[in-house]
Amino acid sequence: MDKRTLEELSPGQSGTILSIGNKSGTVKRRLVDMGLTPGTEVRVTKIAPLGDPIEVNLRGYQLSLRKEDAGQIVMGQPRPRGSGAARAAMTRHTPDPETARRQLHDHEHELAEHAGRYDPAAHDRRAMRVALAGNPNCGKTTLFNALTGSNQYVGNWPGVTVEKKEGTAHIGDREVTVVDLPGIYSLSPYSMEEIVSRDFIIGEAPDCVIDIVDATNLERNLYLTAQLLELERPTVVALNFMDEVEKRGDKIDVDRLSKELGVPVVPITARTGEGIEQLLHTAHRQMHLGVTIEPDDLYDDYTHDIHHRMGKLLHDYAYAANLPAHWAAIKLLEGDAIVEKALDLPPEVKRQLDALVAEYENSSDLGDRETLIADSRYQYIQRVVGVSVVKGDVSGELTFSEKIDRVVTHRLWAIPLFLCTMLVMFVITFGPFGAWLSDGVGAGMDALSAWLAPALEGIGVSAVVISLICDGIIAGVGGVLTFLPQIALLFFFLSLLEDSGYMSRAAFIMDRALRRFGLSGKAFIPMLMGFGCSVPAIMGARTMENEKDRRMTILLVPFMSCSAKLPVYGLISAAFFGPWAGLVVFGLYIVGMIVGILSGLFFKKTLFAGEPAPFVLELPPYRLPSLGNMLTHVWQKVKGFLVKAGTLILLMSMVLWLLQSFDFSLHMVEDASCSMLGTLGGVIAPVFAPCGFGHWQAAVALLTGLVAKEMVVSSLSMFYGFSLTAASGEVAAAMAGFTPLSAFSMLVFILLYVPCVAAVSTLFKEMNSSKWAWFSIAWQMGCAYAVSFLVYQIGGLFL
Repeated sequence: MDKRTLEELSPGQSGTILSIGNKSGTVKRRLVDMGLTPGTEVRVTKIAPLGDPIEVNLRGYQLSLRKEDAGQIVMGQPRPRGSGAARAAMTRHTPDPETARRQLHDHEHELAEHAGRYDPAAHDRRAMRVALAGNPNCGKTTLFNALTGSNQYVGNWPGVTVEKKEGTAHIGDREVTVVDLPGIYSLSPYSMEEIVSRDFIIGEAPDCVIDIVDATNLERNLYLTAQLLELERPTVVALNFMDEVEKRGDKIDVDRLSKELGVPVVPITARTGEGIEQLLHTAHRQMHLGVTIEPDDLYDDYTHDIHHRMGKLLHDYAYAANLPAHWAAIKLLEGDAIVEKALDLPPEVKRQLDALVAEYENSSDLGDRETLIADSRYQYIQRVVGVSVVKGDVSGELTFSEKIDRVVTHRLWAIPLFLCTMLVMFVITFGPFGAWLSDGVGAGMDALSAWLAPALEGIGVSAVVISLICDGIIAGVGGVLTFLPQIALLFFFLSLLEDSGYMSRAAFIMDRALRRFGLSGKAFIPMLMGFGCSVPAIMGARTMENEKDRRMTILLVPFMSCSAKLPVYGLISAAFFGPWAGLVVFGLYIVGMIVGILSGLFFKKTLFAGEPAPFVLELPPYRLPSLGNMLTHVWQKVKGFLVKAGTLILLMSMVLWLLQSFDFSLHMVEDASCSMLGTLGGVIAPVFAPCGFGHWQAAVALLTGLVAKEMVVSSLSMFYGFSLTAASGEVAAAMAGFTPLSAFSMLVFILLYVPCVAAVSTLFKEMNSSKWAWFSIAWQMGCAYAVSFLVYQIGGLFL
């Protein structure tokens, strides 16, 4: 076929990549790392229901990318390898004996001079540490859970929001610390996850790296393996999903694969525990070696030669920066800016290195240096897979995943099915069942408070302490505990969707709709959950691996009106709008979404300007999730919420109790209007006068709403003296000074202002930055005041 771009291919059409020329360096690097290198055959399988992105098949797996990026990939007829076309340029350079001798001397020098700092017997005198590395969806989490059980600690890597998991396993009677590195596709500086992983392997020097590989898709998974071998750390390859390999009729020669890679290869099935004991003992043996030598044929001869010539120039600077010179050379040849900065090379050395890079790029028509290195690795991987793997009979029938995708990502049925899936999750989590569980926890807290108050009074505890415990601590923390069932349910469903492979399809389906606001498809689920409760919705943003996406989603989630605000909407709208109350509440939801959309567009142009968050997503095969994995995942989220968010909530609840129960003379008051909070409400009430509700009662009610939005209703009832069961007319009459316009203005403010203390504490935790968290609070308050002001002032011109 003539030259065309990948974007121009229709579903079912195939082509061979000739070149990749993406204007975004980040996206191009990811595409190349995922195997889209010149000479690779690609078949378009489908287009998303909204017309973008597209799904392609290459190297035995499914990948989704946007049409804009596909338009930068030029396709054409395959050019024969090694026949004077692209690949010939790389194979025409045969190293002479002197070059081969020099390269051998370099390897011997590295072993003799720079492998000695690692003591191979040291782990017998101290705690051993093993790192788990692997692609997303390779079963790494399942293996981690199988190795460590409940002996896990979940936190964040220092300075970043990337989750860090550590656990304890045993080899015989010895304890081993297992560090679960983030799921990554390569060690390129594409994402914070990749930088964290490679910094840990280089800087922390784990005793062994266990590389988990999806045995059903060796060609793409071994790309990370090749990069791990470049680090020359003690390494073991764990071939996971061997049960699926057998079902497919494929055969893997494990001994031959081990010989080709130069490291031990252990077949396992993490889900059933098969082979895990052997894997640990093999890792223990590797620790005694202290170093792994990368295979000599990992690169073609010319790349190998350039690599060594660069290594000679930067050798001393690399070790001065505590980087392996061998690895630093290949990363510099790739154009790794982080490594280049760490080396701090003098201008003359930089000039010589730039000349070598130019010589390398001019040696081939394949493309730039990143593409050349990636192509060299994939050529090595294809040779390894070719001699190690025998594919079973391919009958031409659709696979199990392809059969499901014909319905799940269908042009007509995909979005209705997705919305139905979200509806089921939403209804179970926030509907009668979730509400019943939450009410049960709430009733338990109320019962505890009702029992504890007279018990404490009976043993002579002062009224102040009783109030602190019952009205402050139990009421505040108990209010947060009522969220736990919904958090647990939400993360159970999110884990089910993620582990089964459906989450990637949901992102594929919704990406185009959310991209207009600077978000990727994965942001849809947390945004939808925001209509139920902001706490689990903010926590749900963890499903996004891109930090920019994650932060922007967290900033926008509070504008989705949570269910806790419904009692406030119901009370005020029924009182002032009568039969039109339903329409008013619906309008509030629309206002929230509009403000969220406008905020997203503003952030896209300002705070998050620049390259859009890339959308290059693997669509993994569907798999039956492990119940044990899902329950472990849920427990980690629940425990983290209790331990970290709960401490801040406890403190804030006590502070608010103090403000609401005492005056400035620190005398306990019966009337909340005389408390510090009431006085403060009187001070700030004039601020809300331009919005139409400049009354101290309204101001204090808004302050109590910071604890829980439901408290706005009880506060208004207390301050205005109406019963919560009063008729709508009585409520309207009691709220003197309010008109339908000022009531609607106040509802808009409640819709948009800062969420409850539970959501705020979760926001601080998930942002992992007080600066971003305070900005989020300021933005919400600013939007609430501005929109409420506009509603009242503009509305006043017509009413």
